[in-house]
Amino acid sequence: MDIATVDLYVISMPLKSPFVTHLGEVREREGIIIKVTDKDGVEGYGEGVAFSTPWYTEETVRTSLHMLEDFLIPLLQKHPIKHPEEAAGLFQSIRRNPMAKSGLETALWDLYAKGQGQSLAKMIGGTREAIASGVVIATDTITKALKQIEGYLEDGYQRIKVKINPSQDYEFLGAIRRHYPNLPMIADANSAYTLKDIERLKALDDFNLLMIEQPLDHDDIIEHAILQEKLVTPICLDESIVSFEDARKAIEIDACRVINIKIGRVGGLHEAIKIHDYCYERGIPVWCGGMIEFGVSRAHNIALASLPGFTIPGDISASSRFWEEDIITPEVVVKNGSVSVPEGPGIGFDINEKKIRETLLIKRSYTFY
Repeated sequence: MDIATVDLYVISMPLKSPFVTHLGEVREREGIIIKVTDKDGVEGYGEGVAFSTPWYTEETVRTSLHMLEDFLIPLLQKHPIKHPEEAAGLFQSIRRNPMAKSGLETALWDLYAKGQGQSLAKMIGGTREAIASGVVIATDTITKALKQIEGYLEDGYQRIKVKINPSQDYEFLGAIRRHYPNLPMIADANSAYTLKDIERLKALDDFNLLMIEQPLDHDDIIEHAILQEKLVTPICLDESIVSFEDARKAIEIDACRVINIKIGRVGGLHEAIKIHDYCYERGIPVWCGGMIEFGVSRAHNIALASLPGFTIPGDISASSRFWEEDIITPEVVVKNGSVSVPEGPGIGFDINEKKIRETLLIKRSYTFY
């Protein structure tokens, strides 16, 4: 991989409608698009998916920009690599900051796959031509939630995820179940509960949920194991899994029976594939989570979710779920409840340069020779 330049683009776009959880509300989405260009002019794209504020993890757009500019890109300049898998080892000298690492590492994967003339999905062992699509309901009233679900089911989405917290959980889920008794449904708590809420969480077994996602602390594994023993509903871990080792330990102590894999949260595609492979060998279902991302990250998610262990519909919705116009062409579409896996080189999408220019806040460039 003979890299010539790395370009960073900080962009910002308004969401079509607010994304609401008990942790806060997202109306405007900032992100970092990373372009890596080799000496032959081939371009690979990645996306830094940290948010503007540290509500989901400690990373932000600004801290990711700092890590990329001052540490990760200089490391890559000093230590050329031959394969994107090597980036994970190279970045180990820097602790944490998985979303910054992932943004650059995924750009390298896209570049490498394009250089080989192969789709990223096929390169990493993907076996699916299409992936099942799910969608997240994140609103503050039952009326709005039911209206959103009706529209998404008309669009063909195969699974709904509902944000819950102790102030509305049973009421929300009960209302949805009365309207849709057989709807595949996930309840996502984003760490809104403690072990004092065991009886409240046990009551949610009434709703035949696919899983309850991250009910307890964002960095906990031990108490989730205690809770899982009390529940019929499987626990899925999200925020607690930021590395392969986290996943391995959680599975060993039965802290969860499902894992949500987010490329950005675990530090890159290489680590995400390791987690998938470990779970697949042990019969642990996995699915691909979303980060209210732009099209570049969504494209990488599609490639990841083409692996055989992704048996649960993920948060890979259409571009139109969040954006009036996405930064990739063609945009991601959901047809008959599925998203097609691109067959073209790399991520299989082009960049909408006009949209990048319209949404650009900061641009930085780095030369390698």
